[in-house]
Amino acid sequence: MQQIKYPAKDQWSSILKRPVIDNSSLQQTVKTVMEQVRMNGDEAIRKYSLQFDGVAPDDFLVPAEDFATAEKAVSAELKKAIQQAAANIRLFHEQQVTKPAVVETMPGIQCWRSSVGIEKVGLYIPGGTAPLFSTILMLAIPAKIAGCKEIILCSPPGKDGKLNPAILYAASLTGITSVYRIGGVQAIAAMTYGTETIPKVYKIFGPGNQYVTCAKQLAQQEGTAIDMPAGPSEVCVMADDTADPVFIAADLLSQAEHGADSQVLLVSTSPAIIDVVEKELSRQLDLLPRKEFAAKALQNSKAVLLNNREEMIELVNEYAAEHLIISCAEEDAVAERIINAGSVFLGNYSPESVGDYASGTNHTLPTNGYARAYSGVSVDSFVKKITYQKLTKQGLHQIAAAVEQMAMAEGLEAHANAVRVRIQS
Repeated sequence: MQQIKYPAKDQWSSILKRPVIDNSSLQQTVKTVMEQVRMNGDEAIRKYSLQFDGVAPDDFLVPAEDFATAEKAVSAELKKAIQQAAANIRLFHEQQVTKPAVVETMPGIQCWRSSVGIEKVGLYIPGGTAPLFSTILMLAIPAKIAGCKEIILCSPPGKDGKLNPAILYAASLTGITSVYRIGGVQAIAAMTYGTETIPKVYKIFGPGNQYVTCAKQLAQQEGTAIDMPAGPSEVCVMADDTADPVFIAADLLSQAEHGADSQVLLVSTSPAIIDVVEKELSRQLDLLPRKEFAAKALQNSKAVLLNNREEMIELVNEYAAEHLIISCAEEDAVAERIINAGSVFLGNYSPESVGDYASGTNHTLPTNGYARAYSGVSVDSFVKKITYQKLTKQGLHQIAAAVEQMAMAEGLEAHANAVRVRIQS
């Protein structure tokens, strides 16, 4: 990690700048794949699946027998862990459901809002070096709670044409409608346009590499909604003298192992903590199976030494981290002053990995500074909120004059007349 000591505030923006990925070269490739799938459907998917994944199943839809086989292949211990995580995620997200509140704004005028599940949603789950079956829980569970009628899942198969058993087990456990063995840009295109076998959806969720991210952005331009803008995953740790440097190093590495483009940031008021963390990073890194990924990520990461807690809070809010770990004294008081973060982990015993898997909160979060304006995935992500109003004759009489005056002032006579004809009837 690069150490930066007591930087002036006018240097903060350059210090906090995320690694920039120039996707102009891949954009044309993504556009070509998207267009080919739009025009040629399943035929194009087979072509690109073979080209990019090295396999093209005859039938994209995962058959029922594969789910039964997968359930047997997943160990009892892992099943128990997935079930525990699912229960916690379900409990946390069920509390996000609210009943419509009818508000009488004036006598005879009732207004309310109701949440309606998005009818068709698509989930993209990466396979590759880390099959993210945990993301299925994070997406499918709130989708079911929201009342989405059709939930499809796309994930790239292995060289044997099969999906990871844990992915199929999690899909079955959460009640996903159908699972398809396709990945990459072609999967996003299939859910955007629909093909002979894969239905078009109204909103696409899930992480992916830079190609998938670019495809989701193009899908949004085509009228299919997406969960949020995305960038490489990231964590920021705030630490004072009460922090444990062994824990901090472990947290930084747990994020760095996601991939070479992940970013980790340590912000501290303690030179001693930063020095010990550096040593711990070297020691713990050597023990990791994915140390090559983590080592590359650390090359783009920084440890920033600041003068006091006030500066730490200010810098962290400017950074707007996807994951923020507060390893400080009086962590609750510090947390109350955090206004920009995707998910916050308080105290020395709240590692990010718990939120990633099983505490109950959602791990699909805004990255790349989007936490300044975006929230992580929740039940709200899977619903539309429709407003309603109901007026009695008395209610319309009470508000008619205001509506007529405003409509005529805007030069919209027909608007005024829609009220006037009722009052005069």
